[in-house]
Order: sequence, then C-alpha cells, then structure tokens
Amino acid sequence: MPTAESSVPTPPPMPVLRAERVYLRPAEREDLPAFVRWFSDAETTRYLAMRAPFSLAMEEQWFTGMLERQGKEGYLFVICLVADGRAIGTTGFHHLDLENGNASWGISIGEKAEWNRGYGTEALQAMCDFGFGQLRLERIELDVFVPNRRAQRSYEKAGFVTEGVLRRAHFADGQFHDVIRMALLRGEWEALARAKTWEIGT
Repeated sequence: MPTAESSVPTPPPMPVLRAERVYLRPAEREDLPAFVRWFSDAETTRYLAMRAPFSLAMEEQWFTGMLERQGKEGYLFVICLVADGRAIGTTGFHHLDLENGNASWGISIGEKAEWNRGYGTEALQAMCDFGFGQLRLERIELDVFVPNRRAQRSYEKAGFVTEGVLRRAHFADGQFHDVIRMALLRGEWEALARAKTWEIGT
C-alpha cells in the first residue's frame, strides 16, 4: 500500500538549458517525423540554407551522423515549451572549434503557430549561456540573409553585432542574396543586463 509520502507526485526535473518560456533538450529519434514535417514546408525553410525537403529515411541517416558529431563538431537541441513540453523547433552550434573558442549558431522554429512570440530570442539566449558559460567559448557567430529583417532584430536584441556583409553569398529563388555576419563576444555577453539561464528559478 503506498504511503502518503510516496503518493506525492514527483516534480519534473529542472531542464539544464532553459530560458523563461522554453528549454532545450537533445534530439531523439522520435523527433524525426516532426523534423521532416517542419523542413518540408517552404515557408519554414525560406531563410535556411536548404535546397530540398528531407525524407524520413534521409533524416534517419542524418540523425545517426549527428549523434557521432554531438559535442565534437557541434551541438543540436530541440526547442520545447516550458508550459507543456511541446517541441517547436531546433537550434544548435555547428563549426564548433573548442581550441579557438568559436562556434556558429543556427535556429529554426518549425511550428509556424509559435512564430513572432519571442521563443527564438529565448532559445538564442539559452544557447549563448551554454556556449559562454559551459563551453568557455570566446565568440559565437551567425549568418542571416538580408531580407530576413525579423531575425536581424531578434539577434540584435540578444546582443549580436553586425560585423560585415558577405556580398551575394547565397543563391535562392533564382537570385543571389547578401548575407549579414553577426557575432557576440564573451565580454559583450557578460555585460548583457539579463538573468543567465542558471539563475532562472533560483
């Protein structure tokens, strides 16, 4: 017979990587159907460096390679809502160079109903805290296409600074587009007037 103490529900664990309304967890094989759905949508992939949709078989092959690269060449996480645990997108580091303290960052909010709610900015903040606070990075950079003004504003809000323009560096929809290179340095991250992820809930 269960005791009164054992019948008390155990609270869910505090996510290691989180912001106010989202948390980041490792990708699981069960996430692959959602990835295929997200990345088969032209509106979702408009500003991503993707040429064609992925099939489930292609995603499964990619997933196996990603597991081997995780923590070595990069990190991939699934963005989930704190409120209900629902997965809404992906984010991660690629071109990870721990020797020189550099990483490139990317994101995609796959659930279009959750666009324009600030979740991407929160995910970026969590990734910056992970990169600077756990991996000892000195620099995190990202590329954003010039037409994507909404993303540029989000990155500026997170403290990223424009370093230059890669002229006509991306071809999409029949034409070449300029790409903006933005970056955040450790000292700039330390000076940001916001709580770090490990301070949330404490």
